[in-house]
Amino acid sequence: MQDEPTPIELTTAVADFLRNDIAPLISGHQAFKLRVAINILDLVTRQLTLEEGSDAKEVERLGALLGLDDSVAELNRALAERIAKGEVDLATPGLAEHLWQTTMDKLAVDQPNYASYKRELSRNS
Repeated sequence: MQDEPTPIELTTAVADFLRNDIAPLISGHQAFKLRVAINILDLVTRQLTLEEGSDAKEVERLGALLGLDDSVAELNRALAERIAKGEVDLATPGLAEHLWQTTMDKLAVDQPNYASYKRELSRNS
């Protein structure tokens, strides 16, 4: 375990440096590739920031829904199996809400500027 800077601080600093100091100096295809790299660093930063909390909430929802206690990967596998077998569907209490919240949590990391995501956030705020 390291002290300072944290992985979040490191990825943020690199992304800010590239965005503010390097991006203005280049153009064309290299500028495009740089924007892709900056977007990747921003995504990793969001994932580091949000993943632990959203995973814990997902495990809690899945545990309640399935009556199991396991890792997020195993719980998702169990949910998929139950859906495939027809044991669980959208009429199952809590499933639609779980799927919606999981989707919103994933969009918070992957596409936080997606217009539909922002609209749904404002509806639920």
